[in-house]
Amino acid sequence: MKSKQTLLGFGALFAAIALLPWLGVYPIFAMKVMCYALFACAFNLLIGFTGLLSFGHAAFLGVAAYACGHALKVWGLPTPLGLLVGVGAAALMGLVFGLLAIRRAGIYFAMITLALAQMLYFVFLQASFTGGEDGLQSVPRGSLLGLDLSSDLHLYYLVLALFAFGVWLIYRTVHSPFGQVLTSIRENEARATSLGYDVSQFKLLAFVLSAALAGLAGATKTLVLGFATLSDALWTTSGLVILMTLVGGMGTMTGPMVGALVIVALEDKIGDLGKALADASGIDWFNGLGESVSLVTGLIFIACVLLFRRGVVGELGALWEKMRKTPDKLRA
Repeated sequence: MKSKQTLLGFGALFAAIALLPWLGVYPIFAMKVMCYALFACAFNLLIGFTGLLSFGHAAFLGVAAYACGHALKVWGLPTPLGLLVGVGAAALMGLVFGLLAIRRAGIYFAMITLALAQMLYFVFLQASFTGGEDGLQSVPRGSLLGLDLSSDLHLYYLVLALFAFGVWLIYRTVHSPFGQVLTSIRENEARATSLGYDVSQFKLLAFVLSAALAGLAGATKTLVLGFATLSDALWTTSGLVILMTLVGGMGTMTGPMVGALVIVALEDKIGDLGKALADASGIDWFNGLGESVSLVTGLIFIACVLLFRRGVVGELGALWEKMRKTPDKLRA
């Protein structure tokens, strides 16, 4: 029953997202949020359900963005194949990273992924096919099933379908026997080993799957924006996805989506917010708020760690459970 209610909830969520362009929401903004939400959900599969903290997840977003952009612009592949090239490149890179890092744990695992991601970043900086500091520009959207994806509305529903597929795949993974083993590894790795599970193999599979889904987010983002840049593979992007996951709620299905919405909206709208505050208060300092995004996101991170340790969704879920149990105690 609970599983059925969850699926109905996700169905209602995606139906509401499908209506956003008709409610006046800018499609590019909504598609950007969905791309980062999928990226955060992919990262959450690794840290929230497997217990592995990767500081280099931007590498998979970046490699898929460049691979997809190059396949569409230079090779002239159809849009679906371009997306598959991006996902395949991210999965392959995830396999390489995983084989090198997966036998380490804790801070050592995190530092290895960070070092590997930085090495890849400098490859992108020097490589000719990436465009260096200028990035890979003017990536064509192409078409799908006769629909011209240069139309924001047509592309919107493709992005929504890819986002829904990614979330469904994560949901099925988490609620499968494989997902239960991942959860047991997170809770007690020694216990999982004693039960006969090949822990390294399970963690490697989870890592590759997370990398592939992050790659789907990166390839889709290139399709939406029409370019791929070095910032996609920069270490700050890895930090950003950690922040999204923690703000929304680590280990929850919808938490990373909420965190992505909060952070992307903050980055896009903080300049307008600062101007409105400056006009209302007469304090000119607020006009420079748009240039202080890192400061604001840092303050949000501190507040989240100190006050909302389970994230927005985690805290709301805990509050709901507390309210639901209170009447039962009164009746008892």
